[in-house]
Amino acid sequence: MTKDNVKKKFQVPHTFAIIFTILIIVAVSTWLIPGGEYERVKNAQGKTVVVADSFKYVESSPRNVGQLFMAPLKGFASKADVAGFILIVGGAFAIIQSTNAINAGIMRVVKALKGKEILLIPIVVTLFSVGGAVIGMAEETIPFAAIFVPLALALGYDSITGMAMSFVGATVGFSAAMLNPFTVGIAKGIAETPIRAGITYRTIVWVVFTLCTIFYLMHYANKVKKNPESSILYEHDLKRKEELNLLGNNEVNIEFTLRHKIILFTLLGGFALIIFGVLKYEWYINEIAAVFLAMGIISGFLGKMKVNDIVESFTNGAKDLIGAALVVGLANAIVILCNEAKIMDTILYSLAKVIEPLPNLLSGYAMLVVQSIINFFVGSGTGQAALTIPIMYPLGELVGINRETTILIYQFGNGFTDLIFPTSGTLMATLGLAKIPYDQWMKWVIRVVIALFVLQLIMITPAILFPALLN
Repeated sequence: MTKDNVKKKFQVPHTFAIIFTILIIVAVSTWLIPGGEYERVKNAQGKTVVVADSFKYVESSPRNVGQLFMAPLKGFASKADVAGFILIVGGAFAIIQSTNAINAGIMRVVKALKGKEILLIPIVVTLFSVGGAVIGMAEETIPFAAIFVPLALALGYDSITGMAMSFVGATVGFSAAMLNPFTVGIAKGIAETPIRAGITYRTIVWVVFTLCTIFYLMHYANKVKKNPESSILYEHDLKRKEELNLLGNNEVNIEFTLRHKIILFTLLGGFALIIFGVLKYEWYINEIAAVFLAMGIISGFLGKMKVNDIVESFTNGAKDLIGAALVVGLANAIVILCNEAKIMDTILYSLAKVIEPLPNLLSGYAMLVVQSIINFFVGSGTGQAALTIPIMYPLGELVGINRETTILIYQFGNGFTDLIFPTSGTLMATLGLAKIPYDQWMKWVIRVVIALFVLQLIMITPAILFPALLN
């Protein structure tokens, strides 16, 4: 059997098929897992948190076939803001793309980096990793995929390299953060530990993860540049380059006009406004989507596009991302089923009970696995902190793991699996804008996730064995 025949025989199922299969498994599980719940109270910061040792079994509510098929719509409704955000940002970028300003700007960057293209990777990864580590940048990185993917293709790399520079960079920074207010800050408030405790070790952790990410992406990008067919997206990227006029010598004929410069400055101004709004006024996706919609319309008029052309470009761009928007709703249906059946707390309680009898070091490793599993169902960093930290830090102390180490383990478990879990709205939205199929991304990122998991185990080991490191 030839290699091509093997590839055809063992195709990865479509994203929808993968998620719906998980949905069926969860629905069946609601008949097997008993219902349960923890008591919840408001803490000093006004956050609703679970009360440790308050778990009790309650009557479950198993899901029937009709409820299984209603769950996707409920999931879509509860994540309508994320789905709408994907469509609006995709439409806005399609308008900007139609002005040819991005392509012209990319060609200018390509010429400026001639022979030094690889330098873009450490610069971009470091910037986004800092953003994730210091200000908790996550959803804000989604739109950058529409810029870095075409740039990576123009530089001779692939779509995965373009998306990974910003998305993986920010996710690694977010997960290995020293200051992230949405994970470290919230978790420290719940566990009642000093904000500066452990910052030195966390900074070392962040540096190690960021450097490893940079070196791996540089190695991968060089491999693709030397042999484009080594990319799993080779055929896909040929079509993308054709769409973006990046094949042959088309790029040298794109003139970088004053109009293009003004449109790109508008784009940069919009990004600056978003960052300011997030930092100063805690903007979320509603405000970010509004800025992108405004940028798209303004760019269309600056590019001398007719009103009907602007509308058509917007609808075509949104249409290309309908699949990504639907995936967000379908993935969230998994969480809907667990909550409606009242098995979410039971899952957490059962996982915690597995950890309790284990020795010190194995308990820490098991806690990391548990946090990673919970992240599939509870994607929100603050939500997962409120759910798990009140249970995990007392459990950790029982087996000799201090609170700061428990918080470090929570950070890792809460963040790194966002690189692969389809229940991560940020991942699915970014894939949509990057126009990368989830199954292809999963093939590439699975090795990255495994390598990062091993590195997580390595970094929590000294923290468990030598608690003073995080004081």
